[in-house]
Amino acid sequence: MSTVRGSCLCGDVAWEATGPLEFMSHCHCSRCRKTHGAAFATFLMCPAAAFRLVRGQERIERYESSPGFFRPFCGHCGSVVPDGVPWQGLVGVPAGPLDDDPGSRPLAHIFVASKAPWFEIRGDLPRYDAYPPGVDAPVLADPPARDPGGRPRGSCLCGAIAYVVESAPLRCWNCHCSRCRKARAAAYASNLFTPADGLRFTRGEDHLVTYKVPEARFFRQLFCRSCGSPMPRIDRERGFAVVPMGSLDDDPGMRPERHIFAASKAPWYDIPDDLPQHAEYPPST
Repeated sequence: MSTVRGSCLCGDVAWEATGPLEFMSHCHCSRCRKTHGAAFATFLMCPAAAFRLVRGQERIERYESSPGFFRPFCGHCGSVVPDGVPWQGLVGVPAGPLDDDPGSRPLAHIFVASKAPWFEIRGDLPRYDAYPPGVDAPVLADPPARDPGGRPRGSCLCGAIAYVVESAPLRCWNCHCSRCRKARAAAYASNLFTPADGLRFTRGEDHLVTYKVPEARFFRQLFCRSCGSPMPRIDRERGFAVVPMGSLDDDPGMRPERHIFAASKAPWYDIPDDLPQHAEYPPST
């Protein structure tokens, strides 16, 4: 059995699995979308005895998103990470931060009754409104929408941070680069771009944590210090704000327009739609 390794965006937390990574599924529940800031979260399950945390236990923060259910993340960079705590003898492992091909491929979309209004599920994978048959676990209702209003709004999972998008979106891209996959711990990042002065935080800016990749000129991850949810980043130097679409509470009206950095996509994910694909940035960027 080959070893499958993974690590967070900053590299402080790393893990490996020597047993089978199985039951890969795309979860569309609202809690996963906010935790990852993405259209869906992709997880695999690993026997607890086959999982090992290589380093970074002291970096891992945990947020209790529902009674007895904790969502671990790196407190330094915000990436969702596994902490090795088993559920029914299995450890949940996010697929986005994996450094190796796990060999498994997605089996289904789950919690599609809660999917984002701006995301259309394509392809022929089975779809389940909640858990697939055979999973004995309680199904929680989606949390009520926060701060309803006319403009698209968003918030982190714990509700400490909230924002409103006050300007019309400029563009909407799905990015498959390795940094985005690790930052969001997902197949890719769906980002909405608005003018820099078109996004306003309505509460909780003091809860924001910023991590910048040292060798990158611009790449930064902003996240909530309490729950780890990715949050919008305002880049005043370049004149735009980047909104993780999974954090939105309302439909922004715009849909993803293209896939960028498709040459870096995860080996376990096949792009199922017919949107334009670019190996890196679009030629006009």
